[in-house]
Amino acid sequence: RLRPSSHSPTFSHRTLYTTPKSIMPEAQSVQVFGKKKTATACAFAKQGRGLIKVNGQPIENIEPECLRLKAFEPVLILGQDKFANLDIRIRVKGGGYTAQIYAIRSAIAKSIVAYYAKYVDESAKNELRATLLAYDRNLLVADPRRREPKKYGGRGARARFQKSYR
Repeated sequence: RLRPSSHSPTFSHRTLYTTPKSIMPEAQSVQVFGKKKTATACAFAKQGRGLIKVNGQPIENIEPECLRLKAFEPVLILGQDKFANLDIRIRVKGGGYTAQIYAIRSAIAKSIVAYYAKYVDESAKNELRATLLAYDRNLLVADPRRREPKKYGGRGARARFQKSYR
């Protein structure tokens, strides 16, 4: 036989599939969630060249157009130079389109703060955090409001059916 069989002492499954840690450098990355109502956006930020993608599409293509600026807010507040060496990939699902865009902006803001906390320094992170919180607290702190469940005796959570006496 030319190949070592899986029963021979020289063959090991580990030798085939694992690579030494020294060959593969550890990529600097953070994973963060942004939420709004039932929409969840998972942001994965790593070293790169300033790309921000949402579900594989560039952030410039977000629909509806009137809410596109909302998704850009963290970038516009902090300045593009902070995002120049970061690639952010966002997966978003659930909720409606407005809630999804609010989840995206929250995920972008949280991801840059987490990245700076982990790989840059604490004072830069605190500066970013203070700037974002001064603009809008919901960029970093999730909104706890949820939909109230419907009850019987009416068509909604609070509205009751009209009552007549005859």
